[in-house]
Amino acid sequence: MPRPSFVRFLAPILAAGLGAGPAVAETVSSFTLDNGMEVVVIEDNRAPVVVHMVWYRAGAADEPPGVSGIAHFLEHLMFKGTDDLGPGELSRIVEANGGSDNAFTSWDYTAYFQRVAADRLDLMMEMEADRMRDLLLTEDAWQTEREVILEERSQRIDGDPGAIFGEQRRAAQYLNHAYGRPIIGWRHEMETLTREDALDWYETHYAPNNAVLIVAGDAAPDEVRALAERHYGVIPPAPGIVPRDRPSEPPQMSERRLVMEDARVAQPYVMRTYLAPERDAGAQQEAAALTFLAELLGGSPVNSVLARKLQFETRQAIYTAAFYDGLSLDDTTFGLVTVPAPGLILSEAEAAMDRAIAEFLEEGVNAEDFARIKAQIRADQIYARDNTERLARRYGEALTSGLTVADVQAWPDVLQAVTEDDVMAAARAVFDKRRAVTGWLTRPETDSAEVGQ
Repeated sequence: MPRPSFVRFLAPILAAGLGAGPAVAETVSSFTLDNGMEVVVIEDNRAPVVVHMVWYRAGAADEPPGVSGIAHFLEHLMFKGTDDLGPGELSRIVEANGGSDNAFTSWDYTAYFQRVAADRLDLMMEMEADRMRDLLLTEDAWQTEREVILEERSQRIDGDPGAIFGEQRRAAQYLNHAYGRPIIGWRHEMETLTREDALDWYETHYAPNNAVLIVAGDAAPDEVRALAERHYGVIPPAPGIVPRDRPSEPPQMSERRLVMEDARVAQPYVMRTYLAPERDAGAQQEAAALTFLAELLGGSPVNSVLARKLQFETRQAIYTAAFYDGLSLDDTTFGLVTVPAPGLILSEAEAAMDRAIAEFLEEGVNAEDFARIKAQIRADQIYARDNTERLARRYGEALTSGLTVADVQAWPDVLQAVTEDDVMAAARAVFDKRRAVTGWLTRPETDSAEVGQ
């Protein structure tokens, strides 16, 4: 049978680190311009191509109350032109030069990138620097684009019960921290976003001393430095850029639970997420152990702990997973998912998942599984070096999430140093229901069991 719709959202998390083809060691240089812009150069001379990325340390979790979605809204508006480029002209020029471009927003950053022939790097920097300082927003442009993001929300969130469920779960997970608000924004606030809101966000956050430039591919550090100084180095720093100081979560004293019913749900499931530590600069060991824990419990549809116990031994589930992503400026989550087998109600599926976790905590790590996953993670880290764009994203995500170049380079060794005892210590620390949100997504009247059974 087809996999449940929510799997497509988990797949990028569960498959992170996979690559193919011959791998090469990455050659990385970094420096900072006089105006505070951080620059990272990842050399790869096998093809005359470069990936040019500008990352801003400003995402959905940095938005002030009442204007959720403004970071993503401005991402769209950044393609509406400058004093030198007309609406959409940047993308048309990139395409005319045989390249591709796009942008994306997360809770911790907003990024813009182009993939082009190496001899077009100068042009890419010229255009990206232009929209860093000279964005123009006409009355028609911002209103039209607001309708675009509202339609995007309708299609991606409002039309998908799994996506709505995910929003509700995050809102329950984070009572005070802005990770509890959706990146795209709450609809009622998106509807009231204005041109002034967008310009305020742009003028506050879009500055060289709040940005990271990543150039990966066929470009030498000296060449990149000269181009960066010519195009970005002349932009004055913004005096208002300060370290990000976000509201923190109050201590969570008890488990939170929610049940969402929607007639459109094709396959009911249980999802539980626990607050978990992120990768911290100079202290990535616990995050590395949690990375192994996720792989051991739910990284494989055949060989993982949850798959063996629930899908094959007891046949109480048709799908199981565990997921963790430590690239986060503040506390992140560790998650578990189980899709019950036909005839099993959600309360029974949740109880089976709890028993499997309890057994794992008692039995410990299987040595053969641990050795296999360690080898796989090592191979994945090596193969990932073969993908220039993924390498650029790896550094950009890390540097805008509080890590350093040294942390990124140390990560493979930190992973290899993880022991079975480290994994079990991380498991005992993270599996505390007082720091968890347990959610059921189901169809109306498909499970008569009370919440909490």
